[in-house]
Amino acid sequence: MTTLSPTKARANLTSWLKAAAEGEDVGILYGEHVIALRPVTVESSDYALREYGATADDLRRAAAKAHDEIEKDRKGGHGKTQSNNRRRGRRRYKM
Repeated sequence: MTTLSPTKARANLTSWLKAAAEGEDVGILYGEHVIALRPVTVESSDYALREYGATADDLRRAAAKAHDEIEKDRKGGHGKTQSNNRRRGRRRYKM
């Protein structure tokens, strides 16, 4: 295992993350502990529950409330303008 101080890890973090992603054992010292850099699988299906304790029903209610607020703002002329300026003369659409 390659073990680094936080300062050395920060100085070249991208290459250490790449090495860890490719299977190399990389650790960063934190006091007396070595914290390993390892890839993990992220599942979004239960993210809100694990991070915020929000149930599927809570998420449905929040989505409906956000949708209602956006529609109210659009009808009141308060929608945000989005543009894609990669090409000149492109139209802007209200969101």
